[in-house]
Amino acid sequence: MSLQSLRLGYVPLTDAAPLIVAHELGFAAEEGLRLDLVRVQSWAQSRDLLGMGAIDAAHMLVPLPIAQTLGLGPAYPRFDLVMMLSVGGQAIAISQPLADAMRSQGHGFAFDDPISAREALQAVAGGQLRVGVPFPFSTQSELVRRWLDGTLLAPGVTIHTVPPPLMADALAVGEVDAFCVGEPWASYAVERGVGTLLLAGRSIWASPPEKALVLTRDFAESRPDETGRLMRSVWRACRWLDRPDNRGTAAEILSRPEYLNLPPELSERGLLGRLHVSASGEVRHFPGFIRFHDGAVNFPWRSLAALLARRIAAAHGLDLTRAMQQATECFRTDLYRQHLRDAGADLPGASARIEGAMAHPTAVASEKGQMILAPDAFFNGETFDPSFAQR
Repeated sequence: MSLQSLRLGYVPLTDAAPLIVAHELGFAAEEGLRLDLVRVQSWAQSRDLLGMGAIDAAHMLVPLPIAQTLGLGPAYPRFDLVMMLSVGGQAIAISQPLADAMRSQGHGFAFDDPISAREALQAVAGGQLRVGVPFPFSTQSELVRRWLDGTLLAPGVTIHTVPPPLMADALAVGEVDAFCVGEPWASYAVERGVGTLLLAGRSIWASPPEKALVLTRDFAESRPDETGRLMRSVWRACRWLDRPDNRGTAAEILSRPEYLNLPPELSERGLLGRLHVSASGEVRHFPGFIRFHDGAVNFPWRSLAALLARRIAAAHGLDLTRAMQQATECFRTDLYRQHLRDAGADLPGASARIEGAMAHPTAVASEKGQMILAPDAFFNGETFDPSFAQR
């Protein structure tokens, strides 16, 4: 059978696994597709390649298409987020001098306590903190700002953009004091002895949306057959990835030279939720550190688009209500329902929800009766009600 080729861009991260697995394990071939995976080094490059038509789809930070929709980027064709690829997988790491100072004050680096970690960091940081994130419009930036909002540290925080594979280098040479990045690059800094893991992203926000499958609107609407086949193949790869027995195989695939080019043991740490927080080998267990499918990970909630758009708009002087409404329009719940219903995906009865309201797994109405949503609570108990978001 002749396969149709699609070019997909990805940044080398653990959460690129759905695209890589769809290619390597034949999920794409089952849909008649051959995925030409293009490795890129930064999110700006990913955005530009998609915008210029050099790739057909991209593994992309969830807030990035929102920023594009709000006019905060180059004048490219409209981007649409058609499905989520992952939740979680981020870690905050700090430099060795900061870690040593915090240990001397008694901090135990539990990796799951945002309040004690924040207080301990505030006590030794001296009012100034340079934090690396992979892109200005990223979940990592949202996590850092949400975690530090209202603290004495907040006025002295400066955010620096550092491509994920270069985070350890930036920490090592003192360009940043800390960073928030997706695995395996936080573990890579630990392995090099230049950083210590302080906090999991999921301890700040129980379901922080990390990566998504993003296409141009023209591609998604003018080539519906290919869009559907691509979405189904990636969705099946996500489902495969969340079967615990498959995580070791996934780590081996991801670690190959053409993908992450790192030892499989580094990829396994995030995938298995067994993180080494320091070079001395201290291990912290964080079940579900990254998820690709379970708990309705893949559904592109419009309320989530509004939540992320609110902070972006506020930071750039845009009208909040208009920005939130615009953002919901690029989260294509309609295409998700259209293309994944027949693949067996359960679909929620609504396309928006109160974000941050679930501290425990929660049953909600779905097309098949009921589905279980994963907890999405914020560490400080905040919630966000996008009452205007349309179904």
